[in-house]
Amino acid sequence: MSDPQPGGWLADGCAAILDLPPGVRRLRAATDLGRRAADAGLQPPDLVNGVLHAVAAHWQTTTTSPADTAAGVHARAAVLLTDTQTIVTAALHGHARQTHAELARHDQARTAFVNDLLTGRADPGRLAERAQRYGIRISATHVVLVARATNPRSRATLTADVAHRVDAALARRFGDGNTLTTLRDTDLVCISAGGLRGIAAEIAHLLITELGTDGWQLAVGRAHPGLPGLATSLDEARNTLDHAAKLGFTTPVLNAADLLVFPVLLRDRDAITDLVDTVLGPLTTARGGARLYLDTLTVLFDNQGNYTATARQMHVSVRTVTYRLDRIQQLTGYHPGEPTQRFTLQAAVLGARLLAWPPTDT
Repeated sequence: MSDPQPGGWLADGCAAILDLPPGVRRLRAATDLGRRAADAGLQPPDLVNGVLHAVAAHWQTTTTSPADTAAGVHARAAVLLTDTQTIVTAALHGHARQTHAELARHDQARTAFVNDLLTGRADPGRLAERAQRYGIRISATHVVLVARATNPRSRATLTADVAHRVDAALARRFGDGNTLTTLRDTDLVCISAGGLRGIAAEIAHLLITELGTDGWQLAVGRAHPGLPGLATSLDEARNTLDHAAKLGFTTPVLNAADLLVFPVLLRDRDAITDLVDTVLGPLTTARGGARLYLDTLTVLFDNQGNYTATARQMHVSVRTVTYRLDRIQQLTGYHPGEPTQRFTLQAAVLGARLLAWPPTDT
């Protein structure tokens, strides 16, 4: 615990406040005393103890007259007790306001640093100096993890306070300087030292504690060295979340390394659009449109081609699934049961999901 009377200024300040008449000046002085205590690093219990020590000393210097009657002593004690309560309340208020302001400044500095770190816009030399405060070596290898709320309810609860608690918990678990967590563009972004094991599982555990078991997803970028690698890992994590949303993936923790096929598919948008239109375009001529058949293929591929599991998930019979797949072959010439056609058909289905195809059925 900190010294309750560092340098005597706390006792002197309390004595000066007690000498002031009750009113606005006394309240302002007590509030300023609380602000100064916060700047000095005193915790609220230290501040209260310091005020009580000063009040006790003040009482001893003002109750030594032999002419004092018991009634007079009791009356002065009642007044001093009321004054003490007022001073403590105002001092704690000042302490809280100063602490909140300091946290806000800290958050702004941290957010600005993370933004500069992930965008690479700042001067590298100056950035390296700022990185030392957070224990980060920008020349080392890092992994960026991004957590995102997936529904309005969880989005409202993914706040800066949650980011503070996650950051503190990760520091306790992995040590200072190995992780840096902040809220950035409504996403929870964590910069982790490369090779740090268990970081994704720990963040997932913390998110479950804060937000529950659903309503969020966590994506892990790949490890990359140096300053450019941070931006690359961030893009990988964010793109993974974007692709998961388009594809309807509900897995809580996703690794960018496991979804590399999707950036490849989208790298040549004209080619994937042509593939979707060529392979799946004929489905738009079916009665009811392409959506029913596209959903059937999606569920089939999600279940590794198992007809029974597909039928169960879609709440239809296996015969219905078989009929739809035969109809797809009639219209497109492709059948998922044919090994040589399965890859083309699945790539087209993935492309359709990424492109949100078809926008409307005719």
